[in-house]
Amino acid sequence: SRAASPPSPLWALPEELLLLIFSYLDAQALGRLAQVCRRLRFLSSRDLLWRRIARGCLNSGFTQLGTDLAAGIPVKERVKVSQNWRHGRCQRTTVLKWKCKQVASFSSFLMPWMELDGEYLYLSQAENIQAYQLCAEGTGLQHRPQAVFSGHQEDVCRFVLVNSHIVSGGGDGSIVLHKIHGSYSVKFSAHEQEVNCVDFQGGLIVSGSRDRTAKVWSLSTGRVGQCLHTVQTEDRVWSIAISPLLSSFVTGTACCGHTSPLRIWDLESGQLLTCLGTDFHRGAGVLDVFYETASLLLSCGYDTYIRYWDIRTSTRKCVQEWEEPHDSALYCIRSDKNHMIASGSSYYGVVRLWDKRQTRCLQSFHLSSPTSSPVYCLRFSTTHLYAALASALHVLDFTAS
Repeated sequence: SRAASPPSPLWALPEELLLLIFSYLDAQALGRLAQVCRRLRFLSSRDLLWRRIARGCLNSGFTQLGTDLAAGIPVKERVKVSQNWRHGRCQRTTVLKWKCKQVASFSSFLMPWMELDGEYLYLSQAENIQAYQLCAEGTGLQHRPQAVFSGHQEDVCRFVLVNSHIVSGGGDGSIVLHKIHGSYSVKFSAHEQEVNCVDFQGGLIVSGSRDRTAKVWSLSTGRVGQCLHTVQTEDRVWSIAISPLLSSFVTGTACCGHTSPLRIWDLESGQLLTCLGTDFHRGAGVLDVFYETASLLLSCGYDTYIRYWDIRTSTRKCVQEWEEPHDSALYCIRSDKNHMIASGSSYYGVVRLWDKRQTRCLQSFHLSSPTSSPVYCLRFSTTHLYAALASALHVLDFTAS
């Protein structure tokens, strides 16, 4: 009788069946599978297999809702780099340095702010905002700026980059709008004192100032620079952000009185909608706020806490909080809109990484020892973190193994 044919190997199955089977494997098993043969290496590297794994990783480019913020980068590679974020494996470099300003015979520090946009990093230095091109290999910045945006008579306090426009607030009380690709710019007087914070969405600008007001400005044709609402906050405004739904905005104030430093205002009418929290101590000013979604909000400030608010469940108490372990004020926060938070503190340039699923800090990086400087601003991509201190810009490269 004829001898029976040897059974076909598993990898001879149709691609659809193999992908279904592989979807039950974890990252380690998929890695081993890739070592079997070329076909399995190709199939086991497919984005659809790694997407489920990536959503549980730190800073892999996926939001809590599953939106991919880093499309075009293989998901498997992002999962690999995510392990470096979790374990703090990175290469640290100082990519830019600048001198202190000389004011009335003594030195004062710059308070830089920055934004990341594709291949460029935008950094405020004194009265200007400079655009630096990121190096192709991701190791740093080009030494000379590609563009310089000016207009303020005093230092830029904060700025935002939205839809190819830069909106900045300065120490001279003015707001300046630049179109990145073109010569269009608008400047208007906004506040009696310095504009500490701005945001720009949906054709509207919101601004907050030391003069204890927050204002809403129109950018509609024929109404550019027209003030729509003035909100009396009764306290200095340090931070501000427009909700993703474009229906409201939040202000973070100095908390020198008895009012909550976190308040949400109606964008159309300027009326107070709600206060967040009830247990802030006097002086617990909010220095930075960040919307993850229309209902999820992060805040940080002088009282050393990061707070996570879900306004669907409660406005009286945050749903999670994390305390800075060295009792330092927190100047800035950012999240990957999923599991990871990065914070910058006021002493010795400490950047910390947090996993929302844990109560303690995950990793710490000291960037300004032995001298002490706050981390005024930080931004990150899936591979690099940029931290702006008083006299230097540092980058942490997490692609290093």
